Amino acid sequence: MSLQQVNSSNFEQAVLNSDKPVLVDFWAEWCGPCRVLGPVLEEISGEIGTKANIVKLNVDESRDLAMKYGIRGIPTMILFKNGQVVNTLVGNQPKDVILKSIDAL
Repeated sequence: MSLQQVNSSNFEQAVLNSDKPVLVDFWAEWCGPCRVLGPVLEEISGEIGTKANIVKLNVDESRDLAMKYGIRGIPTMILFKNGQVVNTLVGNQPKDVILKSIDAL
């Protein structure tokens, strides 16, 4: 399974207008911890099913969104619900911490 990639052109539709909570993984190709986190997020996505969506946003390709959401380090994961930021996780977090954040929604 591959997570949906979002960017400046589809972010509003995929994240802000989603009827489900969305975890956005702000990442970049050159980021080692981001590459480690990727398979963990894919595993989580399979486990949570339709409860929430997990998407990836490349900060090098969508610098405007990285700036808008104050991304200073990657990986950073932001949880959105009803188009609003509800939680931010900075750094490569353990699977159980990410799952608890999603379950809290």
